[in-house]
Amino acid sequence: MKSSMAVIQNCLKPSRKPLLFLLFIMWLVVTSHSDEDYYKLLGISREASTREIRQAFKKLALTMHPDKNPNDETAHEKFLKINRAYEVLKDEDLRKKYDKYGEKGLQDDQQGGRYESWSYYRYDFGIYDDDPEVITLDRGDFDAAVNSGEVWFVNFYFPRCSHCHDLAPTWREFAKEMDGVIRIGAVNCGDNGRLCRSKGISSYPSLYIFRAGMNPEKYYGDRSKASLTKFAMQFVTSKVTELWQGNVFTEIDQAFASRIGWLITFCADTGDCLESPTRQKLAGMLVGWMDCTMHPQLCESFDVTSSSTALFPPGSSLAQDGSVLFLKSLDAREIYALVMQHMPDLETLTKSSFEDKLAHHRWLISFTFGENSVATHEYKKLSALLKDAHIQVGKVNCASEAELCASLYIQKPCMAVFKGLGIHDFEIHHGKDALYNIVAFAKESVSAHVTTLRPENFPRDEKEPWLVDFFAPWCPPCRALLPELRKASIQLHGQMKFGTLDCTIHEGLCSMYNINAYPTTVIFNKSSIHEYEGHHSADGILEFIEDLVNPAVVTLTPDSFQQLVKRRKQAETWMVDFYAPWCGPCQALLPEWRRMARMLSGMINVGTVDCQKYHSFCQGENVRAYPEIRLFPQNSNRRDQYHSYNGWHRDAHSLKTWALSSLPRASVDLTPEDFKRKVLEGREHWVLDFYAPWCGPCQHFAPEFEVLARMLKGTVRAGKVDCQAHYQTCQSAGITAYPTVRFYPYLGTPRRQQGGEYINSRDSSVIADVIHQRLQQLALQNKSHMKGGDSLS
Repeated sequence: MKSSMAVIQNCLKPSRKPLLFLLFIMWLVVTSHSDEDYYKLLGISREASTREIRQAFKKLALTMHPDKNPNDETAHEKFLKINRAYEVLKDEDLRKKYDKYGEKGLQDDQQGGRYESWSYYRYDFGIYDDDPEVITLDRGDFDAAVNSGEVWFVNFYFPRCSHCHDLAPTWREFAKEMDGVIRIGAVNCGDNGRLCRSKGISSYPSLYIFRAGMNPEKYYGDRSKASLTKFAMQFVTSKVTELWQGNVFTEIDQAFASRIGWLITFCADTGDCLESPTRQKLAGMLVGWMDCTMHPQLCESFDVTSSSTALFPPGSSLAQDGSVLFLKSLDAREIYALVMQHMPDLETLTKSSFEDKLAHHRWLISFTFGENSVATHEYKKLSALLKDAHIQVGKVNCASEAELCASLYIQKPCMAVFKGLGIHDFEIHHGKDALYNIVAFAKESVSAHVTTLRPENFPRDEKEPWLVDFFAPWCPPCRALLPELRKASIQLHGQMKFGTLDCTIHEGLCSMYNINAYPTTVIFNKSSIHEYEGHHSADGILEFIEDLVNPAVVTLTPDSFQQLVKRRKQAETWMVDFYAPWCGPCQALLPEWRRMARMLSGMINVGTVDCQKYHSFCQGENVRAYPEIRLFPQNSNRRDQYHSYNGWHRDAHSLKTWALSSLPRASVDLTPEDFKRKVLEGREHWVLDFYAPWCGPCQHFAPEFEVLARMLKGTVRAGKVDCQAHYQTCQSAGITAYPTVRFYPYLGTPRRQQGGEYINSRDSSVIADVIHQRLQQLALQNKSHMKGGDSLS
């Protein structure tokens, strides 16, 4: 047995099971001690970020690589182990599988068998992982970062790209130059291919500016630090105000009335004056400047005799001695740090003011435990960053307000959003402490409907269904799931309530529901309880709930199996998954099985059989291993005949492709003569797939096109043109890439245009929607023409 159930999960706690089950687990430990702990192999904690995983692996790769150990016969095997650990833990989905099921849950994913040369890990691997000013973004935190309200300049790079390495020194210096002004990020497209593809990245390095609510803007200029800085500063929109006799007191008084401070640079004949670019970088703190050569009397009224920079904090007075701070530095970063130290702290809330303050307004609260745990000075910017979202910001010192914090079960420093409905409706932030992450959390949380649960508000016998996420804050998959819950709660608002329960605090409540792994997501629907097993994403949760309401997979018993499968109609096909609930690969298959069932809806019936519950029945069907996937074909003379799935991959697409191969084709192959006679000169609507047999994406799209053909059957005919065999036909149709989907609607006359209407999608549902909309347009046009003809007559 390859996998130890004692270590199958990152987020595993001791189970309170009967003695017999504990003895069984002990036997498994004895017989399966060969498993490696991937986290221990890399020397990292189970909370490690993707960046920390890369850094740990790189450190080991440079010393353990076979290139560096030519006399060690075991070097190759040792390196394969750490490479396998890295490949799994860096991938969010594989990491979740490993944390939940151990190596057994990864048997379909064979990453880690190949590795690069030593020089690759030394020079090409994780270019910016060691640069504090460059923020490495991964798929899990990219959206939160670029939607936080701050300006981001992101470098999408590929480890093997020479131009990316040429840019790296400049990008580091540029990041230092812009530190505190805008965020400078980097995305390793070697590790985040899916993210880069979703952003349309097709060349490296690709440099993009991201602003919340705006389309990203690509940088096309030369890659010098000066040019990058000039481009980036265009997006720093805060103004620099020139002060003079006519506006100085009005401007300053208005700012003070709004509790906004001033940073003023005085420029005189003597001394050093802040240059214009430096002023612009500091403009986010509301910078003013005054030319003392033009307004000498005004400068004298401020006791300024030479060039200098002064901070007038919010609430200070021009006439108040000691309230003005003169700064000697000319460096933007030093001035920024000094200014932030002297900016007003967050508003302090106490038990007496807490409930009243939170009753009618949305608040982001920083809970601290004494002066040593006061949040970073950067948090002072939160009020300004959240002003447009109408979120007020304050802090509570739990050292002095212990009773208040205890009533909320807050036991360590944290940030929490209170949603304006009183002190009981709040959500605690469990992500990074970085400012951009907190801002994104606050904006997401106030618009979402996720509540932090406690014993007092835990759903019991509720009329409305609840989705409860049992989690531990130290568990990375748990933290990755939380923003997905917020997305799902918005889409299902009014249909289902969402809550999270921290099992490190409420251990008794979690034990009551036998929660042994994190995250465990459970749907409570009156007396019914359903545990969610699927991708930890908003889409996955929505799919699961849809399955509960309208299941795509039939749960089969021995009797229903005989009735529905063995006695199926001639035109019916069934796919059946024989599984055991304790089997890791079976659990990993479940969400893919449900997704595949929805894809095959109306074409193939899909079912499952629980072989733990119906053990004798499965034995009688010669099921010897789990999961066992069988396809019972249509038009079969023997109803017990089946085909077993022996494919390497058990994802929804691979299973769908295999299943569709058993069905009669719904599309037809077209020759040049067919194309001319049936499509161009015919009287039917056609959708065509122009492909080449050697083209990988074409092979991937082929089953999707078959699904499309079945969806459109009776309305639009589906045909395929082999562009390798019929090159001239494809050239005449203007085909320049494979696969290409074209729609040829019948408009009442022979089609003169051979190219048809291009559809830019490889998703059957999207293509079908486009075609149906086009057919509706044609129907309306025909109706309009008929009406016009009637009126003319």
